[in-house]
Amino acid sequence: MSAAHDTHAVIQLAASSTTEHRPLIITLFAVFVAATLGITVWAGRQTKSASDFYAGGRQFTAFQNGLAVSGDYMSAASFLGIAGAIALFGYDGFLYSIGFLVAWLVALLLVAEPLRNSGRYTMGDVLAYRMRQRPVRTAAGTSTIVVSIFYLLAQMAGAGVLVSLLLGITSDSGKIVIVALVGVLMILYVTIGGMKGTTWVQMVKAVLLIAGALLMTFLVLWKFNFNVSDLLGTAAEKSGHGAAFLEPGLKYGATGTSKLDFISLGIALVLGTAGLPHILIRFYTVPTSKAARKSVNWAIGIIGAFYLMTIALGFGAAALIGPEEIKAKNPAGNAAAPQLAEYLGGVGTTWGAILLAVISAVAFATILAVVAGLTLASSSSFAHDIYANVIRKGTATEKEEMRAAKWATVAIGVVSIALGALARDLNVAGLVALAFAVAASANLPTILYSLFWKRFTTQGALWSIYGGLASSVLLVLFSPVVSGKATSMFPDVDFAWFPLENPGLISIPLGFLLGWLGSVLSKEVPDKGKYAELEVKSLTGTGAH
Repeated sequence: MSAAHDTHAVIQLAASSTTEHRPLIITLFAVFVAATLGITVWAGRQTKSASDFYAGGRQFTAFQNGLAVSGDYMSAASFLGIAGAIALFGYDGFLYSIGFLVAWLVALLLVAEPLRNSGRYTMGDVLAYRMRQRPVRTAAGTSTIVVSIFYLLAQMAGAGVLVSLLLGITSDSGKIVIVALVGVLMILYVTIGGMKGTTWVQMVKAVLLIAGALLMTFLVLWKFNFNVSDLLGTAAEKSGHGAAFLEPGLKYGATGTSKLDFISLGIALVLGTAGLPHILIRFYTVPTSKAARKSVNWAIGIIGAFYLMTIALGFGAAALIGPEEIKAKNPAGNAAAPQLAEYLGGVGTTWGAILLAVISAVAFATILAVVAGLTLASSSSFAHDIYANVIRKGTATEKEEMRAAKWATVAIGVVSIALGALARDLNVAGLVALAFAVAASANLPTILYSLFWKRFTTQGALWSIYGGLASSVLLVLFSPVVSGKATSMFPDVDFAWFPLENPGLISIPLGFLLGWLGSVLSKEVPDKGKYAELEVKSLTGTGAH
């Protein structure tokens, strides 16, 4: 469920609107971009130190950070993709919501507080505390950048295509220019505002997304006199599947492979979230570990409320529009939410166009917020882990480190623009799957082993990161996501010998296994004193930044 794939559905629908409504859409987009740039410039004036740039000065409250975490996490895939999945597959579609939400229990119980206590700015800080700095920081930086770049590619391609077609631009050169402009916006957000600017943009976006979903949920329930049973019954009847629409198995129960695929996807979603770099760095923006824990509680509440609303959006689309009309706009159902918005406002009316434009603007806001968070995570990891601690061996000043982060932001932005331009017409669902799989396969095992296993060694960390990274990348490359199906990235060729669309079932256990095996076979003697220090620090917060 990539942002690019999801937003393509919005594009098709918006493009079918009459040109008389285009000025409205342009105005909404311009107002949002101007407002967020204003916030970024304001935050930039308060960004003076490395702590300000990387962690927002650790000044955000638990509620503010919880809201920003929600904005960073609830992507266009959540808003558009889940609503579409529920509209087409009923109960099985809602399983995505469950996976995304349950993932936060892993983050809350295992990662948030110990990570906040143990690190300073990046995941590499935690891993390097009791291991050899240079190889471990290089591996952590590499993994962070790879996850972020692939996630960025999906967001960039989606944002570029969304804006270009909403504005009526159809030429390839025009689309490339739009992708470049979105990339420039992304670079400005991060280089000018740092973590402070990015956090405020994410908070604004979260409010917009919740408000849009709440309005649509209210209108759907109003259509059914706030009778949820009537809504579900109508949806089941109109779906063509009857009672099976409200029971498990419609999408993932057909074959043994589809059942395994769901297990694999579920594992990747639940475990990958706690290893996503742009989520991990958010724990450093609060003053204490208690605030980090509370911010996750706030995020769980906000995200949980949002995913409950996807029930009304998905089943509402099924009941009011019907699966055939939804699939006519987009076979994957990703147009369900904007179609529902136009229906609720009145198809062909000004109110329908306004509601559609607002939902399109919210989708764009969603992408911008996630893009800024991803760019900040990858540039921070390069500057702090690779430049300051590997290349400069700890001798870089704060100003030099911040300068390196800003140049890294520009470089990552340029790479994202180039790849986004190349992938503007591709189905990039595999890139998001890859991001989650890499995070769960490479990042999470090393974090958990480092925090909770005293025999973990440098070799174990390197085997886990590079092994998890390589296995997840290779399995996705040879899966149906990339080739062999009409919906694949390259549909005209077939080299998909791996049957599952998500590699999590194989690559995640492999990442944990390699971390254990590398440590057991290592000749390095773990420093028990350092582990004891890390254990006390991670659990009590003593000596935390």
